[in-house]
Amino acid sequence: MEVLESLPTLLKSFWYIAIPTSLIFLIQTVITFSGLDIADGFDTDFDAHSHDGGDFQWFSLRNLINFLLGFSWTGISFYATIGEKPWFLITLSFVVGVLFVLLFFFVIKQVQKLAEDNSFKITNTLDKTAEVYLTIPENKKGKGKIMISVNGAFHELEAMTENDRIPSGSAVKVIKIENNILIVETI
Repeated sequence: MEVLESLPTLLKSFWYIAIPTSLIFLIQTVITFSGLDIADGFDTDFDAHSHDGGDFQWFSLRNLINFLLGFSWTGISFYATIGEKPWFLITLSFVVGVLFVLLFFFVIKQVQKLAEDNSFKITNTLDKTAEVYLTIPENKKGKGKIMISVNGAFHELEAMTENDRIPSGSAVKVIKIENNILIVETI
């Protein structure tokens, strides 16, 4: 650390923030990409949820690291060109640190959009077409079965019709649901 001792105080401060912050960031990155969930048991987040209903926490160890990473490396990078105006360099570093946190929020928001609920809900069958698997008796006198695709997965479900008998292999459309039984009509 003798190299740092010869530096001006402001630049030295940026380096003292950048080195441990970068190491912690690297450790967090390795833990994240390796799938380890080591953070469980350590409650480093404060309860400060955003107003948009998300679970973003403004004050967390990860956000502090992101802020300090942007703050310190901006200070180091621009010290040679803006070092004679320390107030401007600190302000610029602060703004970039905040931008790092906002960028992290944006990336997390985009990743959360990728999470998709593919659980089967019978209501998703309404107005969909299907193929009769087992003949459906006329006028709701009995149940048949249909094969229907919902969210890319095929389901075999019980069905009834209010009209004439529908033979196997016929194309039908789901018009309503009664007691978890699909009511269909021929197309």
